[in-house]
Amino acid sequence: MLHKYRKTALIEAEQFDGSDEMIEKYDIEASVTIFISQYVLTTKKGPMYVHTGDYIVTGTDGEYWAIDQDIFERTYERVN
Repeated sequence: MLHKYRKTALIEAEQFDGSDEMIEKYDIEASVTIFISQYVLTTKKGPMYVHTGDYIVTGTDGEYWAIDQDIFERTYERVN
């Protein structure tokens, strides 16, 4: 039988802006050319592309992963 589940754990997330500070903070590999910028975030499951505007999420074990801006904003609600 199909069941519905709600996420209840709080997460920490920050919107990636491509700044040098964020690249250093999350140990992101940046490859910038005249035409394109590519950023690679190292995750527990291997390298993951992250784009400006995506959210970088910190998990319960301190691991990082990226979530597309549109998906993140439809899935998570900000808690102050």
